[in-house]
Amino acid sequence: MESYFDAKSTALLATSFEIDGSTDKVTEEELLYVLSERIGYMIDHKFDFLMHLMYRFDVLEHKIRDAISPANEDPANVALAKLVIARQKERIILRQKYKSPDIEDLDGWEF
Repeated sequence: MESYFDAKSTALLATSFEIDGSTDKVTEEELLYVLSERIGYMIDHKFDFLMHLMYRFDVLEHKIRDAISPANEDPANVALAKLVIARQKERIILRQKYKSPDIEDLDGWEF
């Protein structure tokens, strides 16, 4: 059975990185490919905006530097896409760990 990337995160990435297409049932491999292609374009044409997005997604600066370094074995676009996906996975885990209870579960808190 194929594993799909979180739909909310996929939609957020698609919107932020200006990627067209369906965000339903996207595998991590598919997301990596599409995001890598888009980041490659942004490196050449919208580098400042790309760095703004990396900051917004809370990707650490030293990791970005390592990713775009010529010493990195992955091309810069692929390395940056991997960083974004890894950060999104961290955010998903944190969201699940610290999830707020639903309003219906707060019996006795009526105002």
